[in-house]
Amino acid sequence: MHHVARIAQEPFYEARMEFEDLIEQLLSPVAADLTHSQAEDLIERQGREVLRQLLQGWLECRGVGDVGPVLAGQDGVQRPQRRLHSRTLESLFGTVQVERLGYSTPGQESLHPLDAELNLPKELYSHALRKKVAVEAARSSFEEVVEAIREHTGAQVPKRQAEELCQRATQDFEAFYEQRRAQPQDPPAAGSIVVLTTDAKGVPMRKEALRPQTRKAAEASPHKLRTRLSKGEKRHRKRMATVASVYSIAPYVRSADDLVRELAPVREVRTERRPQPQGKRVWASVRQAPHAVIAEMFDEARGRDPKGTRPWVVLVDGQEHQLRLLRQEIKRRRVTVTLILDLFHVLEYLWAAAFAFYAEGSTEAEHWVRTQLHALLRGRASSIAAAMRRSATVRALASSKRAAVDKCADYLLKYRDMLRYDQYLAAGYPIGTGVIEGACRYLVKDRMERTGARWSLDGAEAVLRLRALWTNGDFEPYWTFHLHCEYERHYASRLGPASQADHTQRPRRAPHLEIIK
Repeated sequence: MHHVARIAQEPFYEARMEFEDLIEQLLSPVAADLTHSQAEDLIERQGREVLRQLLQGWLECRGVGDVGPVLAGQDGVQRPQRRLHSRTLESLFGTVQVERLGYSTPGQESLHPLDAELNLPKELYSHALRKKVAVEAARSSFEEVVEAIREHTGAQVPKRQAEELCQRATQDFEAFYEQRRAQPQDPPAAGSIVVLTTDAKGVPMRKEALRPQTRKAAEASPHKLRTRLSKGEKRHRKRMATVASVYSIAPYVRSADDLVRELAPVREVRTERRPQPQGKRVWASVRQAPHAVIAEMFDEARGRDPKGTRPWVVLVDGQEHQLRLLRQEIKRRRVTVTLILDLFHVLEYLWAAAFAFYAEGSTEAEHWVRTQLHALLRGRASSIAAAMRRSATVRALASSKRAAVDKCADYLLKYRDMLRYDQYLAAGYPIGTGVIEGACRYLVKDRMERTGARWSLDGAEAVLRLRALWTNGDFEPYWTFHLHCEYERHYASRLGPASQADHTQRPRRAPHLEIIK
């Protein structure tokens, strides 16, 4: 009897009892008739309670955070009053209780040394549960997140709280990359190129989260249909997320013939392996203004090439506002970069002009585009523009078809300084924006444009950050950094050095209120 009473006082007694009960069930005649999946369900369901009790027992083993009769915080105020407080923590395994001593004095906030020692979050949900929600939210809707948490953990997290947890989980995103840029970088491969590229992608937003001009336009355009948005209305329901990427890549020297073969329907594959982007970072922001994202993009590039000894290439798609911001940033920083217009955007204009001369889908149109592409890759943009205008005049094209030719020619002349593909190929520079277009798709579109989705500003920004962390392979180091920041935010600025050291383990039975004189 005495032995049983002693065991009942052990912190892990309940966990042992749950575990023994589970073993007895597995040894029972009923369990002998289970299929393997039914046995797995039983073990998972009751095993969570074993894990919850283990966590509860471990918390009890940690004591109550007794650091002595008096505690002085960073404010220098002595707190001699001690009271045992209990708080609830929703963990991956279910709900547990944490009992800890609070030190107080009239007019000052109470301090709990054990909270700091355990780095407990300020809200109900544990950091491990917050991490689980963040991981799920990066790839699934919040409804699916809530369901996944309910099915695969012992916790309960409502949808609204899941959204808030994601926002808290990403609050150190910018600080993480700032400190990473300040760290020494691995030496780059000899001759590698620093590539910067940016684009924009719309995110469906709640009306209050739209930018002022877009919100005004949305309010001025009532729905034409009851159950869906018509074509013109969709423009006024999105807020543009600015997407950016910086990476390094080895030079890849090619000729015009090489590139034309690569773009042909049946490729003549070169024997050497195409170099792949290295150290690629992609991110997107719906909250920051485009100029702020572009400035961060240049900060990221400078972190990779502090002395400016490597060639910088900026890949663009010709969007005027984007180009204006890029040129302003280049001028402000006084950096030397090579602006390159994405080849595939130019090809769209060439195809439109081809269909003014020849029937769509014809071999003649394809041959014409191939001929122009050869000339374009040899740096002859101005000659191409002049030749197509002459051809349109000689053929006396109808005004609608002539417009497509003039539009293409104007485009080539306007951007000819960024169409020196002969020089770019000889230097081994990339000439396509596939990296940023891919980022727009998998970083933004695949998650943010799900059917019926309408985002708040904070919710959209948090999910974009989470997806960027996963895409970059930075989630785990970020989470370690985030937990450190959580401690600095909530405890380092409040507790004195003595209370942040290892705490003396005291019995759990502390006085309800004790004033030490």
